[in-house]
Amino acid sequence: MSVTYYVALPFVHTEEGPAPGQAEEMPNERSAIRQAEAMAHKTENAGALAFKRNGTPNLGQFGDATILKSFGEIPANLDEL
Repeated sequence: MSVTYYVALPFVHTEEGPAPGQAEEMPNERSAIRQAEAMAHKTENAGALAFKRNGTPNLGQFGDATILKSFGEIPANLDEL
């Protein structure tokens, strides 16, 4: 059975630029966007983004993430994360 995961992901300040922080799974798209915006306003974070990803967990199969919205400073090349 395919499931959609909604996630808010902060990016913290590092000497090399923004790096991923602790992701939070959210119940829906709107919540993920709101949480990402709140994360981006915290002083310890450079920015944040909200994304969704479909998959079949029991088979270990997941599609590519779809970015819903980004806030603040995030890495230019998210494919390398």
